[in-house]
Amino acid sequence: MSGLLERLRGRGWRMTSQRRVVAEVLDGDHVHLTADEVLVRAAERLPEISRATVYNTLGELVALGEVMELSTDGRAKRYDPNAHRPHQHLVCSNCGTIRDVHPAGDPLADFPAEERFGFTVSEVQITYRGLCPSCVAGPPQV
Repeated sequence: MSGLLERLRGRGWRMTSQRRVVAEVLDGDHVHLTADEVLVRAAERLPEISRATVYNTLGELVALGEVMELSTDGRAKRYDPNAHRPHQHLVCSNCGTIRDVHPAGDPLADFPAEERFGFTVSEVQITYRGLCPSCVAGPPQV
């Protein structure tokens, strides 16, 4: 059984076949799928799953804190099951590939108090941008 599925079972989350398929599709490292991508992959495993079920399940998983909802490119939201390990994201500016990264140090600790303007900071989101190796290499030569 996978990490996300184990966490959901541990919480006593009612595991219907539709919910299980959504959780299975989301589980893994460096998973950052849109709702439509989750729907396509879930329908490959369970053809009768509906768009509404996928969207509702994603909403529940976000509300439970088991999945993070990201918007890294100003377009479609993406869903990250790596919600229990603090991390940042490395995004390819060309193709949109996203990878989880775990830089050394605590970004909140490196944020000087005098630059917080009296805010009590509860969360830090950092996105690194650049080009992935495939985009740097360019199109295949013919």
